[in-house]
Amino acid sequence: MSPLRGMALKLSAVLLFVFMAALIKASSDVVPPGEAVFFRSFFAIPVILSWLALRRELATGLRTQNPSGHFWRGLFGVSAMACGFAALGLLPLPEVTVLGYAAPILTVILAAILLGEKIRLVRMSAVIIGLIGVVIVMLPQLGNEAMGTAARWGVALVLASAALRALAHVHIRKLVQNETTSSVVFYFAVTASCLSLFTIPFGWVVPDPITASQLIGAGLVGGVAQILLTSSYRHAEAAVLAPFDYASILFALIIGYTIFDEIPTIHTLIGSVVIIGAGVLIIWRERQLGVKRGPARSNLTPHG
Repeated sequence: MSPLRGMALKLSAVLLFVFMAALIKASSDVVPPGEAVFFRSFFAIPVILSWLALRRELATGLRTQNPSGHFWRGLFGVSAMACGFAALGLLPLPEVTVLGYAAPILTVILAAILLGEKIRLVRMSAVIIGLIGVVIVMLPQLGNEAMGTAARWGVALVLASAALRALAHVHIRKLVQNETTSSVVFYFAVTASCLSLFTIPFGWVVPDPITASQLIGAGLVGGVAQILLTSSYRHAEAAVLAPFDYASILFALIIGYTIFDEIPTIHTLIGSVVIIGAGVLIIWRERQLGVKRGPARSNLTPHG
């Protein structure tokens, strides 16, 4: 174990995921979400395969005992990614990032429903606090007619993405009982690439060179980020690394302001603090209970 190295890898991964989201957002006016999902997934595959080959884990990374489990994880993950990418074209990057952190909160609820996990007072309190934070971020869209329907659709898409990622997370918890982290990462990329092709009839376009480079870059960056994220859990415990997920909010604020001229609202800032507080409370409680979900968390990312 090397906690400092694990922290550095985790922060690097989080930064790259936010940068990947920025690349997707930059192309969102030209390319539909389904096509963006394809580029994000397909061009991550060579990176993942190269990583497995270098680690001499190609055989174990491609071996699976549960193809149907990978399919359902992929279906929920692809749907979540598509909703998240669509939201990036409608809302500021920081807002999408903040609302995306409803996923861990929803995971607690879904795990209780689908896996029979008990929700006691501390985690229930964290869920309620987190949902309050989500409502605070949403207030400008809910109470201001001038915001328009696009912003409301954006909020709905982000929340749908969070719910679907929570479902994917629940499936990952089942998968990692018998599957390697490498296989979960690889087969998600493959499943996402294949499923995204079904969106071709809904209006794929031939991207111009700049847009194509943004999309290919998103896939490559996303693949590297996934590897860094997975590797970080080899050097530090999940409970130590989990709070660093929320650094993505800071990175999103900086990138959103410098690249897209997006100034966060006071509601976004206050809601961020509330949601982060709820997330940290959930992390602390799970550590107290001795719940170890490193492999599962390593596959749950804000943007797929």
